[in-house]
Amino acid sequence: MRAGDLRHRVELQRPDFSQDPVTGEMTPTWVEVAKIYASIEPLSARDFIDASSRQSKVSARVVIRYRAGVDSTMRIVHRSKIYSIEGVLADPKSGLDYLTLPCSEGVSDG
Repeated sequence: MRAGDLRHRVELQRPDFSQDPVTGEMTPTWVEVAKIYASIEPLSARDFIDASSRQSKVSARVVIRYRAGVDSTMRIVHRSKIYSIEGVLADPKSGLDYLTLPCSEGVSDG
């Protein structure tokens, strides 16, 4: 992966919960983990049809430099689009260069 391929500035977020002091209800919120560079590729028509046949929600592929702690409870925000991370795949050579994140587009409640 070349650094020039990671041309989109995105925000990596994780879910957090805050408790309402009056009702005691836990309210989900999102907290910024980091601003990072990423490659965002919508799935090709062929990939999308293949994913649909397996009941997958994946609609895009996001690639970032390796970062410890990234998991499928997190999400990526790019401009006004929200990408829910459906899985985390390490690069096949060292496992420490980059991560491929299959994502679904749309709001995730956390």
